[in-house]
Amino acid sequence: QVQLVESGGGLVQAGGSLRLSCAASGRSFSNYFMAWFRQAPGKEREFVAAHGPSDFDTDYADSVKGRFTISRNYDKNTMYLQMNSLKPEDTAVYYCAPQVLSGTVRDARAYDYWGQGTQVTVSS
Repeated sequence: QVQLVESGGGLVQAGGSLRLSCAASGRSFSNYFMAWFRQAPGKEREFVAAHGPSDFDTDYADSVKGRFTISRNYDKNTMYLQMNSLKPEDTAVYYCAPQVLSGTVRDARAYDYWGQGTQVTVSS
């Protein structure tokens, strides 16, 4: 049974940093893209960043490019999101997911497994 567990969220002031972690179990996703999405209250889930099977395969939403860094530890089946220079508009529940369905890496419909999410709140 696939399980995804996100952690590392919290409350931080604008300009601060957080590091999110995603631990996957039940199946190896080393050959798949894995991504971070986020969802703010009343809004649709939106793409944040993705990391492919190679360290050269990364993609970022324009809103986080230059501030967030995605990384993976393939041996541990884990993924990370280093978030710097946080802004109040980054406030959301952050989810990790492996892209196991067809489609573009930025489309949430291409993902079938989701964790419970971790809350990130950035105060102004």
